[in-house]
Amino acid sequence: MIRLPPLTTRTVSLWLALTAMVAWLLADTDLASPNPWRELTAMGRGLLMPTVADWGQWLSAIGMTLAFALQAIALAALVGFVLALVWHRRWVRWLAALARSVHEVFWALLFIQVLGLSTGAGLLALFLPYAGTLAKIYGEQLQESDPRPVQALTLSTRAGLSYFLYCRLPLVWAGFGHYTRYRLECALRSSVVLGFIGLPTLGYFLETALREGDYASASALLYALIALVFSLKLWLNRWGFVLALSLSLWWFPPAVHWQPGLLAQFAQDLIPAPLRLDLNAEQAMAWLKALLTQALDGSWHTLVLAQVVVAATGLLALLAMPLNSPQMLPGWARWAGDGLLIVVRSLPEYLLNFIGLICLGPSMLPAMIAMSLHNGAIIAHLLGQHSGELPEAAMHSGATDRFFYHLLPRLYRQFLAYLLYRWEIIVRETAMLGVLGIPTLGFYIDSAFERLAFDVALLLILVSSLMTLGADSLSRWLRSHLALKTTPESE
Repeated sequence: MIRLPPLTTRTVSLWLALTAMVAWLLADTDLASPNPWRELTAMGRGLLMPTVADWGQWLSAIGMTLAFALQAIALAALVGFVLALVWHRRWVRWLAALARSVHEVFWALLFIQVLGLSTGAGLLALFLPYAGTLAKIYGEQLQESDPRPVQALTLSTRAGLSYFLYCRLPLVWAGFGHYTRYRLECALRSSVVLGFIGLPTLGYFLETALREGDYASASALLYALIALVFSLKLWLNRWGFVLALSLSLWWFPPAVHWQPGLLAQFAQDLIPAPLRLDLNAEQAMAWLKALLTQALDGSWHTLVLAQVVVAATGLLALLAMPLNSPQMLPGWARWAGDGLLIVVRSLPEYLLNFIGLICLGPSMLPAMIAMSLHNGAIIAHLLGQHSGELPEAAMHSGATDRFFYHLLPRLYRQFLAYLLYRWEIIVRETAMLGVLGIPTLGFYIDSAFERLAFDVALLLILVSSLMTLGADSLSRWLRSHLALKTTPESE
């Protein structure tokens, strides 16, 4: 019997690297475009000469993008907070896990069938996964809060509204606020992505400009997105959020366009065809065979692409970490480096992949580059912040020695914790990027919607959800087994 080596950070890292190497050999990484530099040069010229053809349309797209994000996060935070209060119940945890495991693009494709291309459809598509995510984070923060204030109370006072408001909530309130602000930034990116499937956010006009080769207009929209993300630090406080949310509700109130008959028909169409259409045995087997072929092929390509991205993300994160490290760069250089990381992480993977497909042609290579850049920038930014909390090196050394012998050994466990945490997100995003033509699960889901085969689409979405939940469970088990935390260790 072959005995596997015990799980350590080294063996987990080795397995991630080995599976990524095998996945790379199996992936489609061909450079399909005959002249990618021509498109890149045209894009570079557009970035240098941004153009706004219609200021009204441009401002409306920015407003709609921000409105979707604000309204979805406000509603998600409220529902997530309520669910966090009963996080100890298993059915609540499963409900939240199911909601966040389905990508907002898939939620949007479902809601659009009933509510049309309306603000209500976009709001619900963002609200559900973010409510599940915020419920999880809020619930875990409540469970892991400092127990000492509670232990100081008598048993008779450890209950009731006053106990919660004055003893437990103050311990986690700052953490709630910090994470909710981060999720608003994520919701802005998601709001942009919804534009690529028809909702009038920045993504809608970005897709049009990029498809037409109007890179000057596309760059103006791109700069607007980056400015929107950077501006959060200036106005995102309690009263700024309330004012912005109020303006968004006044300017773009949630609206839906639906008919009860349409909802009933859609609900019926979600029933698998063999049950709905009373197919004979041969027809039912043909339907099931086609479904299994799509599910297996889409799952396989999703897994292959995700494993390459996980390893590439880790490599890029380690290489880019010095850009935000006060122990590696002086003040002005670190400011510029961290600004670059924030810009890269602000760009949705969907947008980066769309641009990559224009330049490199249809293959998995653009998706690998897009997701690795985005996730690598996120982890590098966090690691750089952690490096500032570590003591200075005991002996003077060069930048290379300082990185490999001082920072990397002390930050590696935090790096691995972040990478395993992003694993679930990478699988989720990989499945969705199939909407752009990569043969992951999203490709078959989008094709099913185009054929109005809603039963097939729903079942494939469930397969995608199960893959995401599986990656999340394995990631949590590994982090727990290795006792990985996202706090820096001085020793």
